[in-house]
Amino acid sequence: MSAPDQEYRLPNGGPSIAALPKVSLHDHLDGGLRASTVVELAGGAGTATGSVLELPAFDAAELDAWFRAQSDSGSLVDYLKTFSVTVGVMQTEEALRRVAHEFVLDLAADGVVHGEVRWAPEQHLLGGLTLDQAVEAVQTGLDDGVVDLAERNHEMTVGQIVTALRSSDPTVSLEIAELALRHRENGVLGFDLAGDEAGYPASAHATAFDLLAREFLPVTVHAGEADGLDSIRGALLDGRALRVGHGVRLAEDVSIMNRDGDSTTVGLGPIASWVRDRQIALELAPSSNLQTGAIAQWGTEFFEHPFDLLYQLGFRVTVNTDNRLMSGTSLSRELALLAQAFDYELADLEAFQLNAAAASFLPLEDRDDLADRIAAGFAEA
Repeated sequence: MSAPDQEYRLPNGGPSIAALPKVSLHDHLDGGLRASTVVELAGGAGTATGSVLELPAFDAAELDAWFRAQSDSGSLVDYLKTFSVTVGVMQTEEALRRVAHEFVLDLAADGVVHGEVRWAPEQHLLGGLTLDQAVEAVQTGLDDGVVDLAERNHEMTVGQIVTALRSSDPTVSLEIAELALRHRENGVLGFDLAGDEAGYPASAHATAFDLLAREFLPVTVHAGEADGLDSIRGALLDGRALRVGHGVRLAEDVSIMNRDGDSTTVGLGPIASWVRDRQIALELAPSSNLQTGAIAQWGTEFFEHPFDLLYQLGFRVTVNTDNRLMSGTSLSRELALLAQAFDYELADLEAFQLNAAAASFLPLEDRDDLADRIAAGFAEA
């Protein structure tokens, strides 16, 4: 378990943010590789053909910089193009195990005590793996990481969120839903629908969502990132989502009713009211939202992100990295940037982690234990 690259703290000092217990809900496996691992796997071990995968750079530092520059495009579609590189080196059992193992270690180095790792197994079959073999390989890697950490006296829980793609045929999303159900007793905590939102409504995957609802498997859906309120409506109504992946454009359903000096009255539309009143968690990822242009209508700077608006209005906001490699970020960095932008204190950072614990796809007793661990860790800080 390596140490974080930088020691992040609140603007007024205080404890290292990396040392605080944290929960990671929205973190993509294929977006969290180490650049050095990509270079090594591109030499053949993790590719489908066993041959060298062409990279934009074969120096880890240069490749790391390329991912960040390429991802800062202002477009989700362009942002997603970088994944052809990482997915390309994750096509064998050995590669999936290694990436998952390192993923856990890197989360732990950032103070994460519970992580939910999402990924799309259908993208990792070029090397001959079946869907089940791919899920089993990732779970083995996650388990290896947890054991490795336990030997270093770091307790961590981690599970998979199996993801289907909006652009895939509905028969494929149904197959992925069935896959998730087969492995719910072997590390799979829930189901996700991801990918370009515009033109690919959640309703197209109704058969998968109906099955998951009948079997009571928790669902989160990417929505309100590359598309607006209709995307979020689809996640809630068609997907029965208990969490919304990103969901930042829910702020479009918040209107300013009146300003009187320092006082502002706002109104919530029906979708925003439903999400807030039922405490459906928003998996916000500020740096990623800036890179993909998800907050373009509010601005292009971190302090213009509607995160604080949603927080102050009582939404269950959570802080996430989305893709640590592409955004060059960590949970500690995201929290530090938010604290700097909105003058947050330690109590605010704790609230975000308690929100994430409450929204995790763990059983109630485990969620309570996780909340207790977070509270104890912040009390000691």
